[in-house]
Amino acid sequence: MSNKTYKELLPHEVLERIKHKENVTILDVREHDEWESGHIYGAKHIPLGQIARALNEIEPKQETIIVCRSGNRSGIACDYLSSMGYHVVNMSGGMSQWSGEVVYGK
Repeated sequence: MSNKTYKELLPHEVLERIKHKENVTILDVREHDEWESGHIYGAKHIPLGQIARALNEIEPKQETIIVCRSGNRSGIACDYLSSMGYHVVNMSGGMSQWSGEVVYGK
């Protein structure tokens, strides 16, 4: 087990932050077909396999909530990004437990 250097939030906690108009940055690391089948409004999409090439698209100091289907891939992304100094939060439970609005397509 790794020593986590990032926080975790449940989907309903992320939804509450969005509802309270907090400045929330969300990064979805699922594959393209998963993204198109439904994602959180306003989220940025960078598949997990492309994170290393897209570091310039992520603001290191800005808290970024990382999302996938269940929380596993987002945890991998959080391990990687937090080890490089990025301020990230894993949405454990992922989109499979998301009850908020979902946007479809690209």
